[in-house]
Amino acid sequence: MGIPMADNLHAPTVSSGSTSGGVPRDLSKLSMGDLMKHKEGIEEELSALSSVLSSHGVNMNTALTTFDGFPRDDIDVAQIRTIRAQIIRLRYDHKQVMSQVEKGIHSHFAGLQSTRSNETSTSNIIGSAARPSGPTSSTAATGVLTPFAKVNSVMSGSPAGQAGLQAGDTIRSFGSVNWLNHERLSKVAEVVQQNEGRTIIVKISRNGATPANPANLDLELVPRRDWGGRGLLGCHLLPL
Repeated sequence: MGIPMADNLHAPTVSSGSTSGGVPRDLSKLSMGDLMKHKEGIEEELSALSSVLSSHGVNMNTALTTFDGFPRDDIDVAQIRTIRAQIIRLRYDHKQVMSQVEKGIHSHFAGLQSTRSNETSTSNIIGSAARPSGPTSSTAATGVLTPFAKVNSVMSGSPAGQAGLQAGDTIRSFGSVNWLNHERLSKVAEVVQQNEGRTIIVKISRNGATPANPANLDLELVPRRDWGGRGLLGCHLLPL
């Protein structure tokens, strides 16, 4: 799957610490806008560091020692260990930020529900027609289905094409990945690698809806290598 990565990280030098400055001590005092900016900053760092690992031909699980326990001499073991430590720390920071973001989302919808309930009660007291009920907790839950990626192209005969994906579709969720946790699409790549040969439910939105072609679709996508093209999906996604 074509997920855009930085082009200038093939000969990297990585500092010993995170450039995001870490998670603020009291996330609860940040506005939702500041939380989202901090989240995006962490995701950008994670994406860059993952690209650095890829440029070395390794990932978070690649062995750094030979079969007899000596450090490998074909890679920069010290730098890779430093990068991995940064990624682990950033993932923890991201988890904290996401927890606060989710609390903020639920609090926002709970406030809307409370306000609408009060308005309805007041209307009933004065004999007015009841207002339509406001957002519920289930509405808050669907907030995570905001589109986070767009299908740029789909190869004919590919797993993506066989699942029904089309260019122009927007991705609302990809297995367990959604707009809250996709980390600049790096999590989509992880889900694909971890589910080769297994079905992934992909929720999409499609323009030009008709009764026979609804706006929101749940597609069953099975990543595989034997379809005759490159990658496990045969499509190209762009982050929104």
